[in-house]
Amino acid sequence: MNRLLCALALTLGLIQGGLASESAQGTPPAGQFPAGRSDTQQASDSVTGHSAAQDNSEHLRQRMTDYLTRKFGVARDKAEQIAKAVNASSEKYALPPALLLAIISIESRFKEKAKGTNGATGLMQVVPGAHRDLLRHVKDLTQPDTNIEVGSAILYGYRRSAGGDLNAALKSYGGSKAYAQMVSQRTKAFAGVVGDDDADRAMLPAVFRTASGTAFRSDQGGACDTRWTTFCIGPVVWLGNVSSASGSGLPAAPATVSGLSGGLFPPPLPVSP
Repeated sequence: MNRLLCALALTLGLIQGGLASESAQGTPPAGQFPAGRSDTQQASDSVTGHSAAQDNSEHLRQRMTDYLTRKFGVARDKAEQIAKAVNASSEKYALPPALLLAIISIESRFKEKAKGTNGATGLMQVVPGAHRDLLRHVKDLTQPDTNIEVGSAILYGYRRSAGGDLNAALKSYGGSKAYAQMVSQRTKAFAGVVGDDDADRAMLPAVFRTASGTAFRSDQGGACDTRWTTFCIGPVVWLGNVSSASGSGLPAAPATVSGLSGGLFPPPLPVSP
């Protein structure tokens, strides 16, 4: 009997010693293993998603380059430069690549040294005299990278001043409703060629909310129109795009606005998905 009790005591001692050893070595409780695997999986998904986004961006640039070379006779190296600049400005200013391509095709037919009325220069026909503050550090508007970013920044500012309404912004950029309609139609054509799925959605009105909580449709007026002068921003927060059938009961946009000054380009605050 005594031998049996001794054997049991020895066995219990060995078990307790083993558990203490595992704890000292930092073995996590069993419940922590699923979380560890989940974290690893999340990290893997993040890397995979980033890689997929890079692949899609590269594919889009390649399609733009091929199309500009084939359709407009742009030299391969210039087409690549334009495609890269369009893609960069698209991401920075939340403007669809197809939209920027449409504007460039109308304004200059992808001729980087194009000159127009009132001193309009380059791919997006930027008018230096109308944007002196914005261009005070710009030396050469015929450079594709510079011209596309400046033109995109100007359109971005117009869109913010219009409460997110891209059609109103295009009217300010080109000076007429007919211009906005022309860009809209050509954007659809470019979207089909370069595979820009967001082009049509960006043309929808946007919904905003004021600091007091009042919601309004961006296509219901009330925002300032900067025309060819400077940026003008309404004190609003973007809530997303809407279809023409929804949000019909929302009040008009407030008229109170504030100016945007300083720097070459405005800070890239997203106003549309």
